Amino acid sequence: MTEPWRISTTGVSIALRVTPRGGRDGIDGIEQLSDGRSVLKVRVRAVADGGEANRAVLALLAKSLGVPKASVSLLSGATSRLKQVAVEGDPARLAQALRELAPVKSTDEGN
Repeated sequence: MTEPWRISTTGVSIALRVTPRGGRDGIDGIEQLSDGRSVLKVRVRAVADGGEANRAVLALLAKSLGVPKASVSLLSGATSRLKQVAVEGDPARLAQALRELAPVKSTDEGN
Protein backbone atom coordinates (compact mmCIF):
# COMPACT_ATOMS: atom_id res chain seq x y z
CA MET A 1 0.00 0.00 0.00
CA THR A 2 1.31 3.43 -0.86
CA GLU A 3 1.47 6.42 1.46
CA PRO A 4 -1.51 8.78 1.02
CA TRP A 5 0.68 11.88 0.94
CA ARG A 6 2.90 13.49 -1.67
CA ILE A 7 5.94 15.55 -0.86
CA SER A 8 6.41 18.91 -2.58
CA THR A 9 8.96 21.68 -2.26
CA THR A 10 6.79 23.56 0.27
CA GLY A 11 5.46 20.66 2.34
CA VAL A 12 3.10 17.75 1.77
CA SER A 13 -0.35 17.17 0.31
CA ILE A 14 -2.43 14.48 1.97
CA ALA A 15 -5.44 12.50 0.74
CA LEU A 16 -7.96 12.09 3.57
CA ARG A 17 -11.16 10.20 4.26
CA VAL A 18 -13.00 12.08 7.00
CA THR A 19 -15.63 10.77 9.39
CA PRO A 20 -17.56 13.68 10.93
CA ARG A 21 -19.33 13.06 14.26
CA GLY A 22 -16.77 10.31 14.82
CA GLY A 23 -16.99 10.49 18.61
CA ARG A 24 -13.45 11.78 19.04
CA ASP A 25 -10.77 13.68 17.15
CA GLY A 26 -8.09 11.34 15.88
CA ILE A 27 -6.13 9.77 13.07
CA ASP A 28 -7.11 6.16 12.45
CA GLY A 29 -4.35 5.08 10.09
CA ILE A 30 -4.20 4.43 6.38
CA GLU A 31 -6.90 2.77 4.32
CA GLN A 32 -6.94 1.64 0.71
CA LEU A 33 -10.02 2.67 -1.26
CA SER A 34 -11.75 0.35 -3.73
CA ASP A 35 -10.06 2.22 -6.61
CA GLY A 36 -6.63 1.48 -5.18
CA ARG A 37 -5.87 4.93 -3.79
CA SER A 38 -4.61 5.24 -0.23
CA VAL A 39 -6.13 7.73 2.20
CA LEU A 40 -5.39 8.83 5.72
CA LYS A 41 -8.46 8.08 7.86
CA VAL A 42 -9.37 10.98 10.12
CA ARG A 43 -12.32 11.30 12.49
CA VAL A 44 -13.57 14.43 14.21
CA ARG A 45 -16.31 15.13 16.74
CA ALA A 46 -17.56 18.14 14.76
CA VAL A 47 -20.59 17.86 12.50
CA ALA A 48 -20.33 18.34 8.75
CA ASP A 49 -22.25 21.60 8.81
CA GLY A 50 -21.06 25.00 7.69
CA GLY A 51 -17.47 23.82 7.41
CA GLU A 52 -17.17 22.85 11.10
CA ALA A 53 -15.80 19.39 10.36
CA ASN A 54 -13.31 20.82 7.84
CA ARG A 55 -12.03 23.32 10.42
CA ALA A 56 -11.73 20.53 13.00
CA VAL A 57 -9.78 18.35 10.53
CA LEU A 58 -7.35 21.16 9.70
CA ALA A 59 -6.86 21.94 13.40
CA LEU A 60 -6.30 18.25 14.21
CA LEU A 61 -3.70 17.90 11.45
CA ALA A 62 -1.90 21.09 12.52
CA LYS A 63 -1.74 19.88 16.13
CA SER A 64 -0.71 16.33 15.17
CA LEU A 65 2.04 17.52 12.83
CA GLY A 66 3.26 20.35 15.06
CA VAL A 67 2.62 23.17 12.59
CA PRO A 68 0.58 26.38 12.92
CA LYS A 69 -3.07 26.13 11.84
CA ALA A 70 -2.29 28.67 9.12
CA SER A 71 0.07 26.11 7.53
CA VAL A 72 -2.75 23.64 6.83
CA SER A 73 -5.22 24.32 4.02
CA LEU A 74 -7.99 22.44 2.27
CA LEU A 75 -7.19 21.92 -1.42
CA SER A 76 -10.32 20.03 -2.48
CA GLY A 77 -13.29 18.11 -1.16
CA ALA A 78 -14.92 20.80 0.99
CA THR A 79 -18.27 18.97 0.87
CA SER A 80 -16.95 15.43 0.40
CA ARG A 81 -15.64 12.84 2.86
CA LEU A 82 -12.63 12.51 0.55
CA LYS A 83 -10.41 15.57 0.85
CA GLN A 84 -7.00 16.83 -0.20
CA VAL A 85 -5.14 19.05 2.22
CA ALA A 86 -1.82 20.83 1.94
CA VAL A 87 0.54 21.24 4.89
CA GLU A 88 3.34 23.77 4.59
CA GLY A 89 6.62 23.08 6.29
CA ASP A 90 9.76 20.97 6.07
CA PRO A 91 8.69 18.13 3.73
CA ALA A 92 11.02 15.52 5.25
CA ARG A 93 9.92 16.29 8.81
CA LEU A 94 6.22 16.30 7.86
CA ALA A 95 6.52 12.97 6.00
CA GLN A 96 8.29 11.43 9.00
CA ALA A 97 5.63 12.74 11.38
CA LEU A 98 2.92 11.27 9.16
CA ARG A 99 4.68 7.88 9.08
CA GLU A 100 4.75 7.89 12.87
CA LEU A 101 1.09 8.92 13.15
CA ALA A 102 -0.14 6.38 10.61
CA PRO A 103 2.28 3.55 9.93
CA VAL A 104 1.53 1.70 6.69
CA LYS A 105 0.30 -1.72 7.68
CA SER A 106 1.99 -4.53 5.81
CA THR A 107 -0.41 -6.82 3.96
CA ASP A 108 2.04 -9.69 3.55
CA GLU A 109 3.30 -12.35 5.98
CA GLY A 110 -0.16 -12.83 7.44
CA ASN A 111 -0.39 -9.40 9.10
